[in-house]
Amino acid sequence: MAIDRDRDDEGRARNARPRDGLGRPLPYGSEGVERQPEGIERTPDETIREAQQLLEAGRPFHAHEVFEDAWKTGPDDESDLWKGLAQLAVGLTHVARENPVGATTLLRRGADNLTPFVVDQRHGIDVAGLQTWARDLADEVANGSAIDDPTRLAPRIRAG
Repeated sequence: MAIDRDRDDEGRARNARPRDGLGRPLPYGSEGVERQPEGIERTPDETIREAQQLLEAGRPFHAHEVFEDAWKTGPDDESDLWKGLAQLAVGLTHVARENPVGATTLLRRGADNLTPFVVDQRHGIDVAGLQTWARDLADEVANGSAIDDPTRLAPRIRAG
């Protein structure tokens, strides 16, 4: 028996199932949280502001979607910057979901992808500070430290 799946007109998965605040799918008919619209072109300031608010609200999965839009719609020379930020948000999502392997992998990968942007701090992003935050959190999670409240872990994207 074929499974009825949510697809768009081109046959791509639509992921229309409701989701919880950490992006996990819920059963159909459940009340989920409102999802971030996809494919939005924002200015870098709008991206940073919206993602920061989502991180502080304990919604790192949704912040990842905002960064992903910037990664996909922004200039090619900033692709790794936005990709790295999206990976940090996914890493924090895995921390909140209590998935230490996913958390450490994505936090470290995201920090590495930010390396080319340490010197110029494009858009005022505190790249060095984010790298330190991500690597310290990855080490903490890898060492088995329990994270009692992942919402307190929201990083500051810009220094200050």
